[in-house]
Formats: sequence, C-alpha cells, structure tokens
Amino acid sequence: MGSKKVQVWLPLLLSAMMVAGMMIGYRLKFLSPAKKSSLDEVLNLVKEKYVDALPGDSINQAAITDLLSRLDPHSVYIAPPDMKEADEELAGSFAGIGIEFQLLNDTVNVVSVMTGGPSEKAGVAVGDKMIKANDSVVLAGVHITPENIRKQLRGQLGSTVSITFLHDGKQKNISITRGSIAVPSIDAAYIIAPQTGYVRINKFGEHTYPEFMVNLEKLQKQGMQKLLLDLRGNGGGFLNEAIDIADEFLDGDKLIVYTEGNHSPRKNYNAKRDGLFEKGKLAVLVDETSASASEILAGALQDWDRATIIGRRTFGKGLVQEQFQLSNGGEVRLTIARYFTPVGRNIQKPYDKGKEKYEEELWNRYHTGEVVSGDTSKSRGPSFKTPAGHVVYGGGGITPDVFVPYDTTKMAQGVSKLFYRNTLSSFVYTYFLQHRNFFQSMRSVNDLEKQFIPGEKEWQELCVYAMKDSVVLGSVTGKQKEDILKTVRALMARQLWRMEGYFEVMNAGDPVIQKCLELVK
Repeated sequence: MGSKKVQVWLPLLLSAMMVAGMMIGYRLKFLSPAKKSSLDEVLNLVKEKYVDALPGDSINQAAITDLLSRLDPHSVYIAPPDMKEADEELAGSFAGIGIEFQLLNDTVNVVSVMTGGPSEKAGVAVGDKMIKANDSVVLAGVHITPENIRKQLRGQLGSTVSITFLHDGKQKNISITRGSIAVPSIDAAYIIAPQTGYVRINKFGEHTYPEFMVNLEKLQKQGMQKLLLDLRGNGGGFLNEAIDIADEFLDGDKLIVYTEGNHSPRKNYNAKRDGLFEKGKLAVLVDETSASASEILAGALQDWDRATIIGRRTFGKGLVQEQFQLSNGGEVRLTIARYFTPVGRNIQKPYDKGKEKYEEELWNRYHTGEVVSGDTSKSRGPSFKTPAGHVVYGGGGITPDVFVPYDTTKMAQGVSKLFYRNTLSSFVYTYFLQHRNFFQSMRSVNDLEKQFIPGEKEWQELCVYAMKDSVVLGSVTGKQKEDILKTVRALMARQLWRMEGYFEVMNAGDPVIQKCLELVK
C-alpha cells in the first residue's frame, strides 16, 4: 500500500520540485548583479574615488553630452533646468508680462508694450525703465543679462510679479499678472505688389500652420494671385507644420517628404487635401540659414516643379530627431532617421569630420566666395530629375533655381559692429523717445516713408552715438551709408508696427525680393 502511494505521489513531487527550481533560478537571474560596462565602471570610479567633490549629476551629464556629440551634430542632451526654455523656443506662447525690453547703459528699457497685454493693462509704457522685481531683485547693473531678466518676468500663468519702474524720473511700483503671450511664427504678411502677396515665416512652431492659413486667406481676400514665401533665416522646427503648409500648394496625394533610418522603417508623408494655393505663381526665398523644416518645404515644392527657389544654398540639415525623456527630468533629442525629398534627395551635408568642422562649414561659404558667386553655389552632391526634367541636387542643402549673391557691404567691420552690439537698435529707440509725438502721429508705413527720410543730420547723430559704444563710422560711405540709413527707417517702422513694419521697409530694394517680383510677373 505504501509502495503504491509513493508511485502515485513521486511524479507529482518531482514536478513540483522542478517548478520550484525554475522559479528560484528565474529570481536569481535578476537578483545577481549584471556585468557592468567599462563606461559604468569608470563613472563609478570617478564618483567614489576622485580627489575633489563633484556637483550632483555633472559626470553623467558630461558623459552623455560627449557621447551624443560623437554621433552627429544634432543629437543633444537637454538638462532639466534648460527644458522649459528649450520647449518655449517652438511653443506658440509663454506666460509673461507682454513687453519687449532692451539693455541700454546697464538699464532695462521697455521698448515695446503688447497691445491688450498684461503690462499695458497695468499702465506700463514705452520708455519706462525697470529697476527691481518683487522689491528685492535688482534689474540693473553691468552684470545683468537678458536671461536674468526673463527669469524674473516669466513664470506661471496667472501668477503676479511686482516691478519697480522709473517713469518720467519717478519710481513707480506696479503689480502685473502674468498672461499668455503669443509668439508669432509669421513676421509679415501683406500685398507687396499688384496681385502679389508676401509671407515671411520665422520658424515652424506649434501654431505656424493655422497662423499661415489666417494670413493666406487674408491676402486672397485682398486679391492675391501670386505669392512670395520668405524662408530666409528660418531654422526649422516641427515637421508636421511644414508638411501641412506644403499641402496647401500641392494637388492630389503627392509625396511631400519621407523619413528612413537604420531602426526606423520608411515613412511617407503625402498631401491629403485640396489646398488653398495649388495654382498661381509661387516663389520661395531661401538662404544659408534656412534649415530643416524650411528645407523640407522648399525641397518638396522644387521637386514637384511647383515653385521657383530663389536665393542661396540652404544650410543642409536633413536629420530627424525624436525626443526621449530621462528619469532625471532631462531629455535626449536623438537622431533616428534622415529626411528625403520626393525625388529621393537627402539634403544633409556631411558631418564625418566632426562637429567643429560641421559648424565652420557655413562660415567657409563666405571665405570661399560661394555666397557671392553663382558659379560656386552648385552642390557637388548627386543630381536628380524632377517630373518636368528639371535637375536638382542633393548632398548638402537645397540649391536654388535662381542664385542671388550676398551683399558683402554688410560685412564691413564698422557696419557689422553696429548690429551685433545692438548700437543701431539702441540709437533708433533713443531717437524715437526724443521725437515720440512726431512718430506716433503716423498711421502707416507709407506715412513713415514720406515723412521720415534719414539724411546727413541723422547720420551725424548716429556717428556721435556710435562713438560712445566704440563703433567708428567715419570711413563708411556710399552704399554702406545708404543701407544703414535705410535700416534706421526700417527699425523705426519696427518700433511702431513690429516686424511687419520692418519688413515692409526693408523689402523695398531687397535684391532677392526684386528678383522674385520679376519672375512672378
């Protein structure tokens, strides 16, 4: 009887022991320490044995940053403290007080107040000077930076900040409730010539496409039948915004762009709907700082023979980044694929010689003469043919159909100092305050162009003003002087009517604009 019991229970007992053994083995596999990589070992050695104390997560951050920099120029690590600013670059809005400021003589000057914004409602005026924030943070002095100031002015939506202003020589404390401040993607949209519209897009942010549509419909109601689309200086942004805008120009289900990478299968992005401007002449303006999403839009329109591309070869960024959140609150933007235009062009310029050489390539175009000579602007990359037989190039940016050289007079030392030191902008702001009633009586750019024609008097005043900033203009003559005085008027238009006013003035006489107008006649 006992023997029979053993015969019955023994198989069950052995099975139970096998299951228990498998479970124990499974647990031990995860409890036993995994073999560390050499990188982990070095990081731990530095943290545990290094002679000096190291701040927080600095070693990990340094290792991540160095690793990504060796992959390609656009894979980057963003530390937790920098996340908000990085996200705001392409966001359509931020929480702030609705002013534009400029540092002048180590003092924060209010140069513009947003109509209907928090500061205007609180009584802040152009010309006011900011002294303190929240009664303790001093907003003046030689060590103050624009970043420091922005940190005080921006914050949570609906929160308040108390600012001490100097208004007409008297201190005035004003409490301002932060509101949502729009960051427009469209600098200007107006009728530039009979039946011809002009739209300038400065980036592809979260709300660029709806902004573009509002302005496109506005121009069509004003009789627009031809369009100049200005992408100069546009460094890119969100892919979907560029695709949606391309869809407004392309009919059917035409391919706009596709992406592909070693771990990312090909993905096509096609036109999906009837566009508002599928017919009518279209010119796209580009330069060496037009990049990424700008190149995707220009490339698609060029490949389908839909637009004439005018200007200079674009930057050459054809890599796709995806955002990955890290446990420390930071983020890695990792390149996962390449962009390809409809005919198969990858417009990414080479980066095999390292990040430093990659970044120098743009400046080399000035030194080699590419930006001033159409003969040297042709890409050395592979050639492709569009459906109409038009030859286009890959391997490093979008090569324009019509080349317009860079104006080298802007590179003169005295002239360039006027801009990168903000001397010219400061002069115009000061001049505006001195003649405020005269300028505020004007109602349009047309009024400004008729009533304010900067000449020798204004030039002498500028020379004296610039000398205080160690900018010498005595040797500037001819076309350089003429261009600077024109920019004075354009900056005054910006003071009065923001970026649209600026571009209305600057576009008159711009050689790229003039070439576009000739081609769309």
